[in-house]
Amino acid sequence: MTDNALPTSLDQARERLNNALKMAERPLNSATLLAVSKTKPAAMIRQAWQHGQREFGENYLQEALEKQAELADLEAIVWHFIGPLQSNKTRAVAENFAWVHSVDRLKIAKRLSEQRPKHLPPLNICLQVNISREDSKSGVMPDEVMSLANEVATLPHIKLRGLMAIPAPANSLEEQRVPLAALRQLLKDLQAALPNAPLDTLSMGMSDDLEAAVLEGATLVRLGTAIFGARSTQRIAQ
Repeated sequence: MTDNALPTSLDQARERLNNALKMAERPLNSATLLAVSKTKPAAMIRQAWQHGQREFGENYLQEALEKQAELADLEAIVWHFIGPLQSNKTRAVAENFAWVHSVDRLKIAKRLSEQRPKHLPPLNICLQVNISREDSKSGVMPDEVMSLANEVATLPHIKLRGLMAIPAPANSLEEQRVPLAALRQLLKDLQAALPNAPLDTLSMGMSDDLEAAVLEGATLVRLGTAIFGARSTQRIAQ
């Protein structure tokens, strides 16, 4: 990607999100673009930051930590961990990220709570839901979300903000909306059951289903290739 291409693609991603919000008759500030920067060099993240992007999503811990060190001079940058999270990586995530989208077990939530440095704000948590019930996908099953949320919401030093999902691919906008609508209903159920929790986040929607996700209330939309170009097949060992 050339130096000029990234600002252009970032503007196009923002325009696409804004058009989807208009189609859904939602305020333009009701959803945030999360730039998924996994496998991309720190220099590209810096360029996106210079073009006004502040929220970045990383899947691979060691790669992310190296980028964070290189970009430590950037103010107001917000790091989201969106990949699978193993127990031996929770401390580094708790210490270096503002958001975690991929919590699907109470054990992981407890470790993040215990390991979040006390001088930092509470760590924002989304529960990852296997909304399409796929064997190949991570996430808590939909009928187990309420039980997990009830326990996670009581933990100190973390803040349960909402739900995340990666639905199975679908061929049409209406088909795409079905699992996303189910995730939206799950969040509504949680809001009713946990009125004191700040449950305001639906992390859903990527390049293929952004419009459907926005129609169903997405508040964080994750775009990678559309902003940064095709991903490298190589990455730093984790």
